[in-house]
Amino acid sequence: DRLGSLDEYYQTCVEKRDQLLTTECAWLTRTAIDIVISDIVPLACAAADMAGIKSVCVSNFSWDFVYAEYLTAVGRGGNNNPMHSIAWQIAEDYSKAEVLLRLPGYCPMPAFKDVLDVPLVVRLSNKTREEVRSELGIAPDAKVVLYQFGGQEADWELRKDALPEGWTCIVASTKSTGPPLPPGFIRSLPDSYVPDLVNAVDCVLGKIGYGTSSESLAHKVPLVFVRRNYFNEEPFLRKLLEINKSMVEMSMRDFKAGRWAPYLEHAITMKPCYAGQLNGASTVARIVEEIATGQYVKDRDQANGGTRLRDAIVFGYQLARSSSKDTISENMEVPAWYTHGNLPGDDDDSSTRPSTPRQLPVDLLYGSTRNLPDVEDFLEVLAALEDTGTDDLPERKSAKSLFRWEDEIVVARAPGRLDVMGGIADYSGSLVLEMPIKEACMVALQRQAPNNSSKQWKHTQERHRSKGGSRPTLRIVSFGADETNRAPTFDMDMEELINKETGGPIEYIDAREYFRQDVARSWAAYAAGTLLVLMREVGLRVADGLSILVHSKVPEGKGVSSSASVEVAVMKALTAAYDIEMSAKDLAILCQKVENLVVGAPCGVMDQMTSACGEDGKLLSLLCRPCEIKDSVSIPSHVKLWGIDSGVRHSVGGSDYGSVRVGAFMGRRIIKELQGSAAAEPQSPSSAPAPGAVTHLTEIAPHQFELLYEEALPKGMTGREFVDKNVSHEDSVTEIDNDIEYKIKDPTCHPVYEHFRVEMYQQLMKGPASPDQLRLLGELMYQSHESYSRCQLGSSGTNRLVQLVEEEPALYGAKITGGGSGGTVCALGTNSEESQKAIQRVVANYKSMTGHQPYIFSGSSPGACEFGHLLVKCRQTERRESAGSNQST
Repeated sequence: DRLGSLDEYYQTCVEKRDQLLTTECAWLTRTAIDIVISDIVPLACAAADMAGIKSVCVSNFSWDFVYAEYLTAVGRGGNNNPMHSIAWQIAEDYSKAEVLLRLPGYCPMPAFKDVLDVPLVVRLSNKTREEVRSELGIAPDAKVVLYQFGGQEADWELRKDALPEGWTCIVASTKSTGPPLPPGFIRSLPDSYVPDLVNAVDCVLGKIGYGTSSESLAHKVPLVFVRRNYFNEEPFLRKLLEINKSMVEMSMRDFKAGRWAPYLEHAITMKPCYAGQLNGASTVARIVEEIATGQYVKDRDQANGGTRLRDAIVFGYQLARSSSKDTISENMEVPAWYTHGNLPGDDDDSSTRPSTPRQLPVDLLYGSTRNLPDVEDFLEVLAALEDTGTDDLPERKSAKSLFRWEDEIVVARAPGRLDVMGGIADYSGSLVLEMPIKEACMVALQRQAPNNSSKQWKHTQERHRSKGGSRPTLRIVSFGADETNRAPTFDMDMEELINKETGGPIEYIDAREYFRQDVARSWAAYAAGTLLVLMREVGLRVADGLSILVHSKVPEGKGVSSSASVEVAVMKALTAAYDIEMSAKDLAILCQKVENLVVGAPCGVMDQMTSACGEDGKLLSLLCRPCEIKDSVSIPSHVKLWGIDSGVRHSVGGSDYGSVRVGAFMGRRIIKELQGSAAAEPQSPSSAPAPGAVTHLTEIAPHQFELLYEEALPKGMTGREFVDKNVSHEDSVTEIDNDIEYKIKDPTCHPVYEHFRVEMYQQLMKGPASPDQLRLLGELMYQSHESYSRCQLGSSGTNRLVQLVEEEPALYGAKITGGGSGGTVCALGTNSEESQKAIQRVVANYKSMTGHQPYIFSGSSPGACEFGHLLVKCRQTERRESAGSNQST
């Protein structure tokens, strides 16, 4: 419960902060404390500093990292919500600590002024493997798994058939008695010491946490784990386990269904290799004593400048989901160089890119790469997958068995978008101006025969055996999925998309519930949802299997339509694979259905339209009533647009966006009621549209809105008050919550004035070059940004960036983009070195203020339909066919 966690922290440590600090400081002084050790409470550092006492933190994670991501869930209240300052205050408290003693598997913690890495602080076994097995009556050569979900009792439903034949499962429990366990399962003794149990088994089944991870590593016992939702430190511990060959991931679906066997059998084939020291406890104790007695001398070999740089890089990478062509995004979730304590490029030379044109590693049967670097990069990644041993990342292992290399593969590309003007007014019928950005999502897709069992993952084969035989399957691998702590693979049998009673496709609401069952794999709704929409809307019938590889360079959470790019790329690949003729506009509309009806996010259509219909070097001019493409607007040669990410994660599914949309539709309904009450009155030529005629708020001219409606609109009301008066707000993709206080006037005003601003912006873009042109374009952007803030869709980060742009004479305007509440700021300048340097100063100043290194979006690229699709075959099929028999777990 992210909101609950934030609220608990706010009530405990923010509202009572002064009282707590005063009380703690007095106690520390009165008790004559010499040093404070914290794991890892920020207020302890602040209290020690107030008392003039040194403090030390010992941890592998910090609360600013955890809560920064939780702020995504903060709804209604926008930038005025006091919770937005929580992460910054926590970081400020940490900066008062003398040193951070950082444990392996660490998260980025750039707030600490001094960092010292220490070995694992870990509990070690007291008994031998043989002693523990003898006490429990288990044979020395038996295969044993420890079922350990720390803090969770052992009365979960367990199934005999979950275990491989002949295996025993020790259920760790604090109870001496409980419900009967099925055959093969035994309950641990109540006073059992968990490290003794870990040392006695062949693998552990549980969740990733520091305690379980450290004990698995220390005793060289592999951990089979199920992901924990919203557990931000998990990717870093997972990377530590992965590097040391000590982890196997089990999907939540297979865990609940009792399909454990393939995962446990794979785990015992691993050879854990952690070779780090295990004396972290004594090391920490020695350092703390030295600090307390004044004997501690900083080890200058500990390059704290480099440490803080690494943390700043990955903190920005992990929270802001940076996407660049360096080793960070090219390879993975948590970079290996970071886990090893290096800087980018220290582990390999992959950051150096060849300057000469590359020969394509595949046979291009149809289409053109258009010399786009990301397309050529993706084809190299695709071709390299079948080369055994080139990459041992779990996502790459899974992808190796996706395709039959002797058959054709469809490749599609769809870019993200930078919202230049219009933003959230799209759902109110506004004109919007959108730029398809350089960053894009690449997709490879292949149709496959249902009996292609040799290519199926082992857990899929196990599921099919339990169902009586192989069947068509949809498999998806998403590269870089761990950047947001989600599982890199997803698979489902095609029959799960069919209603058993009707024989037709399942309903959208049923699909939405299906994909929400496992949060770590809910991302698959964006890709698999396109298949369901084609089945429901155009009658597609699928008798074969599908394998899809998704490799997106569109950063998530920055407000640049990462989700739309995935939908559009997969939809484009599907229409090509099944020879479905479809216009770019129709493709975009179907992709919006994926987001609205399968994913359940209440977005407008501009994201999908830009990704599908955008043109390189132009702004897509789209009138969202519902989606009428106007003439594209060429970006003048003297004008330059940039996107600067704030590091504050944006989500179109967030409560801010949804609440503002509800408020706008409430306002429209009230205006229609006002029109109805005025139906009998004579209408002047300049009056508003006829009663009941307003379909979109943007049909109302600003002067009409001010004259007839603005004063009549309430500032806000609860959902219950509105429903009691109006019954419905007439929006099919959002629901009214009776207990929420919705703003109405500001969300209703915004699209009316935004539409007018966008019209003026478009005309100015087409006009002659002049200083006034740039000044007026910039003013319209500043006005749009302020209007977002009045709707409470701003954020401290985006406001700070806009202010920094405003301070630069060589830049002319800036505004928050997309759904607001964080994400990216669009900035306007000239296509000159002077403006480029100004952008660099903005970025540098923002980093010095916040510690976050913004990613800069610069340049555009073709939309999915302008690019088209590719048909490719990988070369050297003879060698690859022999390698293809290798199966992935």
